Amino acid sequence: QVQLVESGGALVQPGGSLRLSCAASGFTWTDYHIGWFRQAPGRERESVSCLSSADGDTYYADTMKNRSTISRDSAKNTVYLQMNGLKPEDTAVYYCAALPIYLTIQVLCIPETVDHWGKGTLVTVSS
Repeated sequence: QVQLVESGGALVQPGGSLRLSCAASGFTWTDYHIGWFRQAPGRERESVSCLSSADGDTYYADTMKNRSTISRDSAKNTVYLQMNGLKPEDTAVYYCAALPIYLTIQVLCIPETVDHWGKGTLVTVSS
């Protein structure tokens, strides 16, 4: 049974940084890519970043490009999203997700392709 548990969400001031964590269990890294998505109030869920379990390739949405880094600690079965230079418009619930391994994440790091979702962690950027 695939389980994804996010943590690290918090209230942070504009310009601040956060590191989100996603503890994964119930599958092996050869089965899924891992991604981060977010959903702001009144808006659709959108991509943030994806990490290929096949070759380590990464994808970043334009909204978070150059401000975020996705990484994985295989020994801890944990995926991280480091976010810097946070803006009020980054306020959202951030979700960890598992995507099918056969996908090309550069093209298909999108909510419609996700197989499994975590329950999310809230990030609020406000002064």
